[in-house]
Amino acid sequence: MAGPHLQQPSFLLATLKADCVNKPFAQRCRDLETLIEELPAKELHGIFPWLVESIFGSLDGIIVGWNLRCLQGRTNPNEYSVALDFLDPSGPMMKLVYKLQAEEYRYDFPVSYLPGPVKASIQEQVLPECSLYHNKVQFPSSGGLGLNLALNPFEYYMFYFAISLITQKNSPVTHHVSPSNSAYFILVDTYLKCFLPTEGSVLPPPSSNPGGAIPSPTPRSPAVPFSSYGMHHTSLLKRHIAHQPSVNADPASQEIWRSETLLQIFVEMWLHHYSLEMYQKMQSPHVKESFKPTEEHVLVVRLLVKHLHAFSNSLKPEPLSPSAHSHTASPLEEFKRVVIPRFVQEKLYIFLQHCFGHWPLDASFRAVLEMWLSYLQPWRYAPEKPPQSTEPLPRSVSEKWAAFIQENLLMYTKLFVGFLNRALRTDLVSPKNALMVFRVAKVFAQPNLAEMILKGEQLFLEPELVISHRQHRLFMSPTLGGSFLSSRSPAVTDASFKVKSHVYSLEGQDFQYKQMFGTEVRNLVLKLAQLICQAQQTAKSISDHSAETMASQSFFSWFRFTPSEVNGSYTGNDLDEIGQDSIKKTDEYLEKALEYLCQIFKLSEAQLTQMMMKCGTAQDENGKKQLPDCIASENGLILTPLGRYQIINGLRRFELQYQGDTELQPIRSYENAALVRLLFRLSSALNERFADQMEVLCSRDDFVGRLCRYHLTNPQLVQKIRYSPVVRDRTSQNWGPRISLRFLASYRTLISLLMIYFLASWFYVGPVGCTFIILTGYFLYAVIMTFFFEGWKPHEH
Repeated sequence: MAGPHLQQPSFLLATLKADCVNKPFAQRCRDLETLIEELPAKELHGIFPWLVESIFGSLDGIIVGWNLRCLQGRTNPNEYSVALDFLDPSGPMMKLVYKLQAEEYRYDFPVSYLPGPVKASIQEQVLPECSLYHNKVQFPSSGGLGLNLALNPFEYYMFYFAISLITQKNSPVTHHVSPSNSAYFILVDTYLKCFLPTEGSVLPPPSSNPGGAIPSPTPRSPAVPFSSYGMHHTSLLKRHIAHQPSVNADPASQEIWRSETLLQIFVEMWLHHYSLEMYQKMQSPHVKESFKPTEEHVLVVRLLVKHLHAFSNSLKPEPLSPSAHSHTASPLEEFKRVVIPRFVQEKLYIFLQHCFGHWPLDASFRAVLEMWLSYLQPWRYAPEKPPQSTEPLPRSVSEKWAAFIQENLLMYTKLFVGFLNRALRTDLVSPKNALMVFRVAKVFAQPNLAEMILKGEQLFLEPELVISHRQHRLFMSPTLGGSFLSSRSPAVTDASFKVKSHVYSLEGQDFQYKQMFGTEVRNLVLKLAQLICQAQQTAKSISDHSAETMASQSFFSWFRFTPSEVNGSYTGNDLDEIGQDSIKKTDEYLEKALEYLCQIFKLSEAQLTQMMMKCGTAQDENGKKQLPDCIASENGLILTPLGRYQIINGLRRFELQYQGDTELQPIRSYENAALVRLLFRLSSALNERFADQMEVLCSRDDFVGRLCRYHLTNPQLVQKIRYSPVVRDRTSQNWGPRISLRFLASYRTLISLLMIYFLASWFYVGPVGCTFIILTGYFLYAVIMTFFFEGWKPHEH
């Protein structure tokens, strides 16, 4: 029976709302548990929608609810444990769900908050293929606003639970939150283990009446030729929403209705945000995204994928006698057999295609990558354990997985090409990006995997008669309406037909397949291998630069400018901040990734040697400085597209040096602005007052002359400035000997002086003695440097 809408909030509801303000969280949950146990379903029916919204938040995201996605045991252990106990499959909230389920109440869920393709289909009055929506669409009454779904309590609860991952994007976060440790993540894992068990059967729901049984929901319709927003059919096949059939389905399917419902809700809410038609339109880079998944969203989807592999792999071996199959297979076993190809494959493929094409080129893509790799390796979640071996050799992929690989060929091949295109646009010097390339190469290099992928491609490319539209439609519809038990797909034994049907169902009959082991993709792999070589050399250069910088630092360098300070030409990388250990790790990742790519695509030693030689041609005689790729023209050097890529990603750079007057450089962040201006005026006054005397001193041939020329002049810099096209008025500049006091404005110089004065006062030397020590030390330094250099010579760094 349909529950009437309450026109006025009941006294119970008003009391509970007041408790949300006046009582602590744990006390409210205990009170709710008592009410659920004592009150009849008729009274609890009125508070159920409010309670669900107060837990999971409102659909528009304004009400946050319990904020399960930010609730963690480390930061708030009491609320964390109370929330998990209350929402556990055997906890008070699920008891309330089953209590209302027994009375067959219905609750409205707005169609406007459903995923885009489903919402568009229902608003066009075309019934979606997924049986989850059948017999549930309610037309608005006179004066009503919008379409609604009439859901039973279990469906209503799970709809809100699943969609809260999408709607609650602006939850307040006051501390660092790890998604995998949140209460929401733990609940997803708990619900999957309860309703999609890998061992045993689904636990029956607790009955509120002793000896009574919870009735299953209204039977769903069998397979009917509804129009699909993912396929192209004539309008004659469209099934109007007003003609939703209501017939009895297979009673066996009702034994696991919660398992099927839970999975369909999770897949629809988390993955079904792009239809096949929308996916085809999204291939254009100019199309604006309608939905952007978050990293947390992807982590939850990965949890779903991993559990579905374990759930599907827990299928009992088929009996030797085919006639015994129909008598021994339970509904849960049949569900395990079709769960991935029928419910998940198509929507997950489109979801991954979107992520590969639109996700930012940063380290957060690791979540998408690991989710994809988890789907590609169902053998990791098989119940059998690998044999114990003393040598850590890679485990060969068994031939029993050949069928899975062939029926998911695009997941392996097209998405691999998509990853190659991403990797070619990322900075492989970054340890996180290098790790992602290593992870993909390692997975695809597993023994026997590349051979099975190649076999799948050969099956697809086999010449065959055109698949009839009817056969194509039968096989390519993994989400036909009705329960999966109501109409099983015909057994298809032809492996080539299976592969072709998989590809054409996801990409259409006009799809131009790009072979993973073809010439075009092989060239992309060679480009990636070349970038890996370049990234290795760049990482080595950064490592050498850091080591030299550390080795060249001395006590007196604190008192003078270093080349990086004067010119500001060194462009750092995240390796500088992470340290030498991470640089070594990056090199290891790239080296192993290159080795794996050679194994997968059978790259020869000669090809690798040629690539290494190409990478080395741009180095100078020291093997450290690399110029960006460019071509010579009458107007000078012109960057090539590769050169622009190298500059943008920090792989190579031009050696830019400041060639103007060092006294007129912009004030740096490590300098005191007031002191820079004051010392400039002082040095200008000294240079103007003693210019002639300094000129005479620098013209002497004895030791005093060499000392003055070394510290008061810079002939090479003067020559660069005089002939530089940047400096226009050269006659007005005084490029003779001069005193520079700007180094005293550096903060580290000031700190050093303060330290010396502090030590001097500690030993009772006094300010005069301290000044004498400083001047004596600097004079000795100047004398020593003069002996080493005849005249002025620039430092080599």
